[in-house]
Amino acid sequence: MKHRVAGRRLDRTTEHRIAMFRNQVTSLLRHERIVTTTPKAKELKRIADKVITLGKKGTAHARRIAFRDVRDPEVIEKLFGPIAERYAARAGGYSRIIHKGKRHGDNADMSIIELVDRVTAAAGKGDADEAKAGKAGKAPKAEKAPKAEKAPKAEKKSDKKAKKAKGE
Repeated sequence: MKHRVAGRRLDRTTEHRIAMFRNQVTSLLRHERIVTTTPKAKELKRIADKVITLGKKGTAHARRIAFRDVRDPEVIEKLFGPIAERYAARAGGYSRIIHKGKRHGDNADMSIIELVDRVTAAAGKGDADEAKAGKAGKAPKAEKAPKAEKAPKAEKKSDKKAKKAKGE
């Protein structure tokens, strides 16, 4: 029986699992959207929501605790700055899981985990996953560039002979 045992093992050692989730939380906060397997996404959601709650507290102690999981100072600044401001009024549920389908190689269930109310510019230009998911819709078509002027055509031999005869 699994009384009072929380979390999934995911066929990894404890050290590997902790390191993997620290990397994934850092990537999620940096890019605000990542693609991973569904069981990993479900576990990552628990950890990411706790880290964002630490960011909302904004104290020095919360910053130290968040730095245990997110070892990138740039992402910590983002967590305690724009992300904390964005979720200041929200009581929880900072991330969502969107089921994507099966992976071709091993038929694993894939999911997209993203932050709720994320800024669309943070997703980046040319996001291949966004195009595959089809959630964002079609991108507007680019305007056509104006046509370049045509180069003058080369003179024919007969025209050259006629000009020589006239003395031009």
